[in-house]
Amino acid sequence: MKNNFNLELANQLGADDYGMKKYTIAFLKKGPNRNLSEEDATRLQRTHLDNIHKMVENGTLILAGPFLDDGEIRGIYIFNIDSVEKAQKIAESDPAIKAGSLSLEIHPWYGSASLMKVNEIHNQIAKIKI
Repeated sequence: MKNNFNLELANQLGADDYGMKKYTIAFLKKGPNRNLSEEDATRLQRTHLDNIHKMVENGTLILAGPFLDDGEIRGIYIFNIDSVEKAQKIAESDPAIKAGSLSLEIHPWYGSASLMKVNEIHNQIAKIKI
């Protein structure tokens, strides 16, 4: 495989020599407070999604999404933060976490620095904004 190394892009994305960087990943799990009315659950989901957009816009959140089964783990966050403590503090600002509908399990993670471009690309291919 041909190596098309781009030093400028690697530096822009914060990549190391392997094209990787440190992130923090959070697993969003079912919380203890899941007995909400349909109206309250809908309202909480909207504020949860609005908070996700806010974190993406300020550059702290790289990727988020739900799992499609009905398991204990409901979704993930990948933060552009290499400190578990800082990511924990930011994740705890999520209205669904504050309400106890979701809880967190956070780990340091090492992945491709190319993830830094995922939202730029996503905005070009999504017809409908969530």
